[in-house]
Amino acid sequence: MINSTEKRLANEVFDKIPTVDTNVIKEMLEQELTDLNKKIVVLDDDPTGVQTVHDISVYTDWSVDSLNKGFAEQNSMFFILTNSRGFTEAETEKAHVKISENVLEVSKKNNKDFIIISRGDSTLRGHYPLETKVLKETIETSSDTKFDGEVILPFFKEGNRFTIDNIHYVQNEDYLVPAGETEFAKDRTFGYTKSHLGEWAEEKSNGEFKAEDTTYISLESLRMLEVEKITNQLLEVSDFNKVVVNAVDYVDVEIFVISLIKAMKAGKRFMFRSGAALTKVIGGVSDKGLLTRDELIKEESNHGGLIIVGSHVKKTTEQLEELRKCDFIEFIEFNVHLVLHPDQFKAETDRVIETSENLINSGKTVAIYTKRERLDLGEDKQEEELKLSVQISEAVTSIVKRLKVRPSYIVSKGGITSSDIGTNGLEVKRATVAGQIKPGIPVWFTGEESKFPGISYIIFPGNVGTKDTLKETVEILNK
Repeated sequence: MINSTEKRLANEVFDKIPTVDTNVIKEMLEQELTDLNKKIVVLDDDPTGVQTVHDISVYTDWSVDSLNKGFAEQNSMFFILTNSRGFTEAETEKAHVKISENVLEVSKKNNKDFIIISRGDSTLRGHYPLETKVLKETIETSSDTKFDGEVILPFFKEGNRFTIDNIHYVQNEDYLVPAGETEFAKDRTFGYTKSHLGEWAEEKSNGEFKAEDTTYISLESLRMLEVEKITNQLLEVSDFNKVVVNAVDYVDVEIFVISLIKAMKAGKRFMFRSGAALTKVIGGVSDKGLLTRDELIKEESNHGGLIIVGSHVKKTTEQLEELRKCDFIEFIEFNVHLVLHPDQFKAETDRVIETSENLINSGKTVAIYTKRERLDLGEDKQEEELKLSVQISEAVTSIVKRLKVRPSYIVSKGGITSSDIGTNGLEVKRATVAGQIKPGIPVWFTGEESKFPGISYIIFPGNVGTKDTLKETVEILNK
């Protein structure tokens, strides 16, 4: 029995996993995807979920108009940025009820069936199980659709998140660390203790769904290409019980999706809570190399770039320290703790904007970072802290919103920060995912309606990359 609280040496674990002929799998997958014929609607709780795809649309609202455009696209899949990780529970519920209603309306109008994927954090943070529960209940109440189960698949290779023996791991250098033992599990808003995904679902649902009732898709079964066996496992799922998928590489997701589509063609219906890997596979998105500076900087200018660092996770702070080694960047600390003193906070925001504008205009790249210490109001103050964080995020967003000079590019560090800057600061309604500048770090090309049309907007998740990755990303943009 594997201990779900002990870290494991990564190489020892990976060396024991059998290999498989990926060419055979790709042919089988292609055939199944051809027969799928459903629009895939991905709800992204922050803008980092497009970190595995390219040439895919992201809409920043869930209006009927935006959904109609998504359903009309040739692509089988599009993303809706909900930014719900920055919402309260009440706001999250309200948004997901409306999304469900609008998706049903547009699906009926277009006579096109759909799949909804709730793309959440690969380190298991977010409004779970609230989001998928609301989606399920609203869709079932308003239509003839009934969901048999929910697939949980947080694997995300680019971020070193792996599920092995039903335990979800975050790789840290040479070791696989159970997710429940990481800093992410101690999140003040979305914390948890379990790393075994069946137990995690039981914990998060307060015992409504049991680990013992969960269906587990093992790596052994996937690597032995037991497609019929896995399909049969899925056919037996009922009562919205959970399906945990083990995965250490994309081929595992591909084999699972082959079985999944077979089960769906047999009449089964699933809800999905996943990391970014599932969307790439089920959306049939091809591999693409990392983006180059020539692809990212379409118009050369004399202006500097803009980097905004909002995330407070340890990895971000380490990456910021490495970034400081770049002598071509001017650093500005934004004292967001002044949010407790409105007049001082306004003056601080004005200072940051004015200083940034002058530097960018003179050709200097600017890195604005929020004060590194978290604002801690004490025990049982999570909702109050979340509301203050919204005010802080609005102030950070206003830096971009009020900027009078167009930077040569914008890098945003942290999911919620990136979302607010994209939707409110840059006023994006629809963006195209260009691809990735580094593994797991997506780039938007903003739409014509945005404040800076066609600018490269680099969305850098708070919990992705090594300590050098932020520095390396910015160096690519400044070659």
